[in-house]
Amino acid sequence: MQALQYAEYGGPEVLRLVDVPLVEPGPGQVRVAVRAAGVNPRDAKLRGGRFASEPLAHPAGLGMELSGVVDAVGDGVDAWRVGQAVFGRSVTRDAVATHALAPADDLVAKPDRLTHAQAAALPIAVETAYRGLRQLGVGPGATLLIHGASGGVGLVATQLALIEGLTVVGTVSDANRAAYRKLGGIPVDYASDGLADRVRAAAPHIDHVLDAYGHGVLGLSVDLTGDPGRVVTLADPTASEHGVHLSIESFPIPEVMASVLPLIESGRVVLPVEAEFPLAEAARAYARVETGHRQGKIVITVE
Repeated sequence: MQALQYAEYGGPEVLRLVDVPLVEPGPGQVRVAVRAAGVNPRDAKLRGGRFASEPLAHPAGLGMELSGVVDAVGDGVDAWRVGQAVFGRSVTRDAVATHALAPADDLVAKPDRLTHAQAAALPIAVETAYRGLRQLGVGPGATLLIHGASGGVGLVATQLALIEGLTVVGTVSDANRAAYRKLGGIPVDYASDGLADRVRAAAPHIDHVLDAYGHGVLGLSVDLTGDPGRVVTLADPTASEHGVHLSIESFPIPEVMASVLPLIESGRVVLPVEAEFPLAEAARAYARVETGHRQGKIVITVE
């Protein structure tokens, strides 16, 4: 098999597509012949060494979300058979490869109407958005502010909140303003200077804040809601300094998709795939995700 790896921290240029031994599924696992893998900003941060305290001891892989075809099953797996199309999360961060292992109980059957690229875009963004809204306890009639509203998580959270009857204000770049308004949200320029004033102008009262941005917005978010318990961040490690909950738990993908997948299949929730890159050009995909100002997901496809 082939896998995308890096042996040192750095930019996309350190990524290499290498030949490695074919992985074998353990008990409760399946091997997936990957057809597409989602690209996430956190992968770029890990590859860049943002959370590292020492050099890499051995090459590391990238990617946690995949879509593909079951290629082999481990002991105790009865839910899946070879040849079934599935999507979900990989066991470890190594989904950008021709084959990857996944927990049998964290996979979902891929609907025929979704391409593998569309399915691979869903697991992380949908689970994170769904979890954040559940932990906030949002309800109809409330006003929700979403920081980083035009990224994958923000777009899904916006649509789910609108379906639940909330008014949604989202911080976005100027390039994404029109698309966000068309989605049904109220766009606000994400620039830090004067942000609180722009939010208040868009919506005089903010009931809840979901931070999918992670860069210095928690203080003003607490000020806007008046209560740190009404703010959840998905990305800011300084959360405790503001009394805010940092959501790092994960909900099972099948549990999340039981609620959200029907909305996706019906077209009520859409997560655009902004760009697809072949596995051989995976470094370009990670360079693209680091530019920011995206509207949707970047996906790596495998022939």
